[in-house]
Amino acid sequence: MAVSRLGLAASRRIRHGLGPAVGKEEVAGQLAVRVLPFAMLTNAFVPTGGMPGRLAATADRNPVTAAGDRTRRPGVHAGQRGRCRARVVAMEYTHLGRTGLTVSRLCLGTMNFGPHTDEPNAHAIMDAAHEHGINFFDTANVYGWGANKGLTETIIGNWFAKGGGRREKTVIATKLYGDMGEWPNEGRLSALNIRRAVDASLRRLQTDHIDLYQMHHIDRATPWEEIWQAMEVLTAQGKIIYVGSSNFAGWHIAQAQEAARARNFLGLTSEQSLYNLLERSIEREVVPAAQHYGLGLIPWSPLHGGLLGGVLRKEREGVRRTMGRSAETLEAKREQLQAYEDLAAEVGHEPGDIALAWLLSRPAVTAPIVGPRTAEQLHAAVRALSLHLDQKTLDRLDEIFPGHRTAPEDYAW
Repeated sequence: MAVSRLGLAASRRIRHGLGPAVGKEEVAGQLAVRVLPFAMLTNAFVPTGGMPGRLAATADRNPVTAAGDRTRRPGVHAGQRGRCRARVVAMEYTHLGRTGLTVSRLCLGTMNFGPHTDEPNAHAIMDAAHEHGINFFDTANVYGWGANKGLTETIIGNWFAKGGGRREKTVIATKLYGDMGEWPNEGRLSALNIRRAVDASLRRLQTDHIDLYQMHHIDRATPWEEIWQAMEVLTAQGKIIYVGSSNFAGWHIAQAQEAARARNFLGLTSEQSLYNLLERSIEREVVPAAQHYGLGLIPWSPLHGGLLGGVLRKEREGVRRTMGRSAETLEAKREQLQAYEDLAAEVGHEPGDIALAWLLSRPAVTAPIVGPRTAEQLHAAVRALSLHLDQKTLDRLDEIFPGHRTAPEDYAW
């Protein structure tokens, strides 16, 4: 189903950062958002009892300036192109899963900050993200990698310290699990490491709280009673607000939520998973679990390491060379990727834009993570918000990259 984000009269308008609008048109240059009921936006299966509180959102920029001139946001196209309708881009917002937390429909991934993007350019990218209306940033305590673990959080903390409302305007998500040292209890999800890891992240980020604290991986050796007790303490202390998971199986989500329910604790609010046109395995069990428990899905690697970004064309132009696992996947999927790039050319849009627009149309998806190395790559990612894929295009994508039904029907019926 293509997502329709325009023309619903019952929608509620909110000024970006200014609270509910009072029914007037806004001057161009400001953002307005329209928050729509979840059920009106997806063909998601909603279990008996429904999915509490999940909203999806849209935004539009008023095309009329104070002087009455029509304006467009620089660098974005509006109008009709092939079977994908493009329009002037303004940031779109949704609630994170069943919570009331409003986040942008694109999440800025920061894994490249430090290893591939130096601090001044990382700061410029984060400033550009705010200019685009992106308020949702994702990081992890291990980013920076190797001897530089924690570097990415430090870069973000230095950016927050510049002031200008940078911290206040940002929903910051970070993660713990990976080993931060070689000594015991410097990784995983013991209560001791959770306590130490959050304090270390707070110092590096130069903030007094983390908006979304995510478990980077399941810890099969630590009981949920211990994990939730530690998270409850951090919540009571005001050090974290929401808890999320990453790379969990569907049954891990169910296990976590039932344990949280027994403690009268909110539990998980989001799941960050590998999800894109080339990798749709989570449709069997993770997506249904997220829908049932009201978790927002945050897909990582939306372009599958660049393979969905027009890799074959770039290969022919001599601007990209794949290596390692990417090269192996490219050879295994070359025929599918060629059909995909042919479709992109047919509808008149960049392959990477189509890959992101497809994710934005998926049930329960809150925000794909885009991890730019440069501001130009960020601007390109924002273009995807202008695309609305029609049903014919969505069907063609399913033919090229077949998905999965919910288990057990996917394999047993």
